[in-house]
Amino acid sequence: MSGAFVLRAGSLSLRATRRGVLVCGLLSAALLALALWAFTLGSYSLSLGDLASVMSGTARNSVRTVVLEWRAPRIVAAVLFGAALAMGGAVFQSLTRNPLGSPDVIGFTAGSYTGVVLTLLAGASSYSALAAGALAGGLVTALAVYLLAFRRGVRGFRLIIVGIAVGALLSSVNTWFSVKADVDTALRAAVWGAGSLSAIGWPAVTMASVLVAVVALVAPVAQRRMRWLELGDDTAAMLGVRVERTKLLLVVLGVAATAAVTAAAGPIAFVALAAPQIARRLTGRGTSVDLAGSALVGALLLLGADIAAQHAIQDVVLPTGAVTVCVGGAYLLALLVRESRRGW
Repeated sequence: MSGAFVLRAGSLSLRATRRGVLVCGLLSAALLALALWAFTLGSYSLSLGDLASVMSGTARNSVRTVVLEWRAPRIVAAVLFGAALAMGGAVFQSLTRNPLGSPDVIGFTAGSYTGVVLTLLAGASSYSALAAGALAGGLVTALAVYLLAFRRGVRGFRLIIVGIAVGALLSSVNTWFSVKADVDTALRAAVWGAGSLSAIGWPAVTMASVLVAVVALVAPVAQRRMRWLELGDDTAAMLGVRVERTKLLLVVLGVAATAAVTAAAGPIAFVALAAPQIARRLTGRGTSVDLAGSALVGALLLLGADIAAQHAIQDVVLPTGAVTVCVGGAYLLALLVRESRRGW
């Protein structure tokens, strides 16, 4: 009986792995097609032939400027930032074992926002300074939530509740700042707080790429530890995992992934919430979160949202965060309805 069970479990795991590889391949192809389409959109319309001429070095100067200086940074940023947000969301959803376990839900994004606000108050406005402020704010918030939620270990539901409370407190602090600060600083913080990719340039993309690359290098090890923790703290401890230390390191990893995006583009909501759950359903991972699939879905979501923000309404450019909030709100409502039906 036990041998048959092991064989069946191995067969299911192999089938899920094959499906995951196939889905990731299809998502990669869709992402490439969407990125190429994004290059052709705009008041200065381009063709795929123009893109090919840029790659071969035979393009006109005007075409090279539009592609390499105007559109490429924003498209690359949407792909990288979407992947980073999704991986951060996947880490926290695995830790909390809850589809609502997302950095923007449990307060870490609000903490990064507070860090950037304090950085602006100090007079610094470079991307490196904002990135440091966002990372410090997110890590301090994560540490506070972790300590407040710690009761002989950290449980997912308690972490979410404490995180929501801390996030609400920090959001009120951020709102107070926008009322009390001088007009110029408050306006800069408000524009940044809307979450937009419109001001993204190559320096911010380069620095964010370094952080995303570090997260991607650590991802295979993190994925394995996450799956062990999903078996339960006691089982993970029996497998030799230092449970609380691993949880703390995963929190740092998730905060770093989201802080890099928050510093460059502001708090872009709901990508971290929705992407891991969509990827889990597409790849057939069951209750396990898949970092690679989540990253691809997140990149697709943010790139699609940015395209909609630029071109959905003629002559109106919306903040990317406004589009993700609309889409994410509908997703969150559907998720809550589905979970409530399960409870009934």
